[in-house]
Amino acid sequence: MAKTYYDQDADLSLIQAKKVAIIGYGSQGHAHALNLKDSGVQVKVGLAAGSKSIAKAQKAGLEVATVAGATQWADVIMILTPDQVQAKLYAEEIASNLRPGSLLLFAHGFNIHFKTIIPDKGIDVGLAAPKGPGHRVRELFVEGGGIPGLIAVHQDATGHAHALTLSYLKGIGCTRAGVLETTFKEETETDLFGEQAVLCGGVSALIKAGYETLVEAGYQPESAYFEVLHELKLIVDLIYRGGLAYMRYSISDTAEYGDYVSGPRVIGEESRKAMKQILKEIQDGTFARNFLADQSSGRKQFLAFREAEAKHPVEIVGKQLRAAMPFLDPVTVEEISKTR
Repeated sequence: MAKTYYDQDADLSLIQAKKVAIIGYGSQGHAHALNLKDSGVQVKVGLAAGSKSIAKAQKAGLEVATVAGATQWADVIMILTPDQVQAKLYAEEIASNLRPGSLLLFAHGFNIHFKTIIPDKGIDVGLAAPKGPGHRVRELFVEGGGIPGLIAVHQDATGHAHALTLSYLKGIGCTRAGVLETTFKEETETDLFGEQAVLCGGVSALIKAGYETLVEAGYQPESAYFEVLHELKLIVDLIYRGGLAYMRYSISDTAEYGDYVSGPRVIGEESRKAMKQILKEIQDGTFARNFLADQSSGRKQFLAFREAEAKHPVEIVGKQLRAAMPFLDPVTVEEISKTR
């Protein structure tokens, strides 16, 4: 079993005694910065000149500097920019401004594990990874709760990296829910696998396949949408609260029997083979190399995928149906993009 840390295991005064730079002010960045500020920590946000996020951070009462300036000022530097830009940003604006004994933190182990970032030996390197989106990290903190998190130490030059990283996690609220001990390798590989095989890739493909199967059989697109996408949240909420057993307890006997006899037919041996191959490509670096190569050459494949998926019928029908249900607080990518 993984070792788990809670509030009583972490000393908040350690991070309160440090100056913390949050590099980036997106979903995770804003949550980390504001939670730390509310926890009594000195925080400065590092952003590129001209960033649209400067005004947002300043409006929230946070001090803003350039990435280089924030790094020079700080004792602890948390990098919360997208994976694909971190290596370049680190090489150009962070590395030369780090002081020996500084703690360099990541919320995802991607660049350390795949060695696109190799910090000097005199730098502490840790992982402080909330297991949830940034807006929930902030919302639950304000409500008095917290998101579970992960902790790992890749490099311990000072002998204090673990204690300070755990203190940081307390500062953003994760020790309220529990922080699990892990490694950069485990966090990176399991995170990528979960996203690709289950949470994002697997679920998206399952939804589309179910929708297409019903529509091709002559059922109304609207009925298909409700059955394979809309109701998914209801089932996931049950699983989230009490696991598969609670979900099965809460649904009808008909649905539960169908779960047992049909689920293994959808996710059978071929699916398991595919999952193993996906994991192998994550472990040997194939996925990371392909992703970074596409990102560095104009994101042509990435953007083509995005454009094609936006045109899928389940997206078109869903947008129309959600617009008629304002109580869902529906959003569109187009609307959100205008605010960023």
